[in-house]
Amino acid sequence: MPAKKIDGLMVSRYLKDKIRKDVSKLTEHGIKPCLATILMGDDEASTMYVRNKQLAATDVGILTIDKRLPSTASIEELINLLDELNSDKCVHGILLQLPLPKHIDQFSAISRIDKNKDVDCLTPYNAGLLFTGKARLKPCTPSGIIELLDYYKIDVSGMDVVIINRSNLVGLPLYLLLLQRDSTVTICHSKSRNINEKLISADCIVTAIGDRNRFLLKGDMVKPGVVVIDVGINRIKGKLHGDVDFDSVYDKASYITPVPGGVGPMTVTMLLKNTVTAADTNK
Repeated sequence: MPAKKIDGLMVSRYLKDKIRKDVSKLTEHGIKPCLATILMGDDEASTMYVRNKQLAATDVGILTIDKRLPSTASIEELINLLDELNSDKCVHGILLQLPLPKHIDQFSAISRIDKNKDVDCLTPYNAGLLFTGKARLKPCTPSGIIELLDYYKIDVSGMDVVIINRSNLVGLPLYLLLLQRDSTVTICHSKSRNINEKLISADCIVTAIGDRNRFLLKGDMVKPGVVVIDVGINRIKGKLHGDVDFDSVYDKASYITPVPGGVGPMTVTMLLKNTVTAADTNK
């Protein structure tokens, strides 16, 4: 049988309804969840991403603060802005849009964010909590993937999972979250050997490369019944595609996420959930 599509838009709407109710409850207690975004420069894609996050926040009742710095701003100027937002009691979440200009030390900037307002879960403190399984705030894309698996009642316990990505944003935190779900997890990257052998035996594959010239998951690379989570974003002739040759894999998989409409909507939704969690000191 062909795969069942995992509908990220539907799950996102379901979660947003719950988030909207949580925001309403907090507002009744005098707490108005607020997300501050920081954008350095005028990169078109980053500007669009920040705008979409602000619109999504407004849609569920979360207040937003829009902070901009020129691409030529110094690390000192960025740190001063972060300190300002850290000390503002009305701000519950801080989103520093990445990537930063090349002259900015990304680690230093991220490390300056108040750990309790780190809604991207990128600070060393929150990364450490994630490692121990005690994280209150979790990385958006990996936690969004977990939400999708839970919604569709896909039990990954005991599964052999292959993640094709080792970034701090996706691969590494997802590795930890899946390991905590009792999966057996393998991370593959550009230096990995015999990737096809690992893929053909995997019960679940998560790919997040975003470059079809380097990697494209095809139907002859997976076994029947595999669960496929496609995080890749490729723009080809104005259209979005993932890392997966959808039609050939669809005929063999049990579940598969489309691009667009799969993991993407969940990333923003989990940002909203983290902002509410940060605002609710009882969580």
